[in-house]
Amino acid sequence: MTDQKPLLQLIHVQQLYTSGRRQFVAVQDVNLTINEGEFVALLGPSGCGKSTLLRIITGLRRPSEGRVLYRGIPLEGVNPYATIVFQTFALFPWLTVQENVELALRARGVPAEERKPRALDLIDRVGLDGFETAYPRELSGGMRQKVGFARAMAVEPELLCLDEPFSALDVLSAESLRGELLELWLSGKIPTRAILMVTHNIEEAILMADRLIIMDKDPGRIVAEMPIALFHPRQRKSPEFQDLVDQVYALLAGQTQPEPIELGSAPGEPGRTRALPQITINDLAGFLEYLNEQPNYRADIFHLPEDLGVDSDHILRLTETAELLGFATIEKGDIQLTPLGETFAQASILARKEIFATRIRRLPLMRWLLNLLRRAEENTLDWEVVRTALELEFPPDEAERQLDILIDWGRYAELLAYDDNRGLLTLEPASVPERAM
Repeated sequence: MTDQKPLLQLIHVQQLYTSGRRQFVAVQDVNLTINEGEFVALLGPSGCGKSTLLRIITGLRRPSEGRVLYRGIPLEGVNPYATIVFQTFALFPWLTVQENVELALRARGVPAEERKPRALDLIDRVGLDGFETAYPRELSGGMRQKVGFARAMAVEPELLCLDEPFSALDVLSAESLRGELLELWLSGKIPTRAILMVTHNIEEAILMADRLIIMDKDPGRIVAEMPIALFHPRQRKSPEFQDLVDQVYALLAGQTQPEPIELGSAPGEPGRTRALPQITINDLAGFLEYLNEQPNYRADIFHLPEDLGVDSDHILRLTETAELLGFATIEKGDIQLTPLGETFAQASILARKEIFATRIRRLPLMRWLLNLLRRAEENTLDWEVVRTALELEFPPDEAERQLDILIDWGRYAELLAYDDNRGLLTLEPASVPERAM
């Protein structure tokens, strides 16, 4: 299904956000073409700007810079030829299945006498015939998402955009719905000229798409494009499929860089302040213990989601954390424990705390926070004060997330204490220089 006629083009698109006096680049210099007949997957870790691009493509957000062309014409306002299915079901609970689907037709000005037959036809196509009069509360998660698909397709979009459409479903429901969507697409039973799906699930992207657009973060940007030349139905266990998964993991996981590049710089210093991955200490410890049990303390990253029962985005954050702390190195899609990582995995509870404390003191962001606390009166700062300072480096939501990570990691390492009732961070006595005590 590839006519190779350009349907949509992004030309040097950039999205900037302003927080206070600081500008943040969410999406940087993106060039992308989606052709008629293509199923394209926009793939990358959380925070790389995938959903931002989707909103730019559908006209829900105007880019700060660059152009968006639809069939060669600059896009102004909402794209009337595109629609989105979101990861949350977004159904009106007081309306029946049929009424939810008809609502999209009413919004497009379709006459009342045409709405019912069109809605019933789409409900039948997505396999919900017999549930027309049911309310969302009566449906499973997979069935509610089918209603979302039917409602999106009711307006006959040329470009169907999917924003993590299966991520809120259980494993079996998601697998079933993927297969049903592919059947509708490949058989031409939906009035859609192209599909663009945002996902962080690598296997899902390779299973469904004709082409992958692979993004990375800080800032969000396209780092690679990969055609998928496998015939449908695709077999996850085939060597060709697994080789593609391995290639994508290698691209996303990258390769361990020299320490100054890996660590970044502290707030206020020249260079990029690197955000810390959102990972709990328990998850990290369990991950390192798993690697410690593997031959040569080494594992192929693309096997880890299945082996550990977590999604690919979580695996990439785990590998990033292990690499950042010097517990592991990454090369050609494989991760291997360093001697320090082996020591941590085999150490006692108290020894792990000491090792972890030593490692996070090296992180520029943690070093910055500890120095702030050392200079503060009674070595104590208000949570709001620290968050405000972090907003000079990160957008507000990310600043709050980074502070939460710093507190969790710092408390585990016994470098700082936090009083949640009063919102106060305090330096632990062992972290205060003797001359200041």
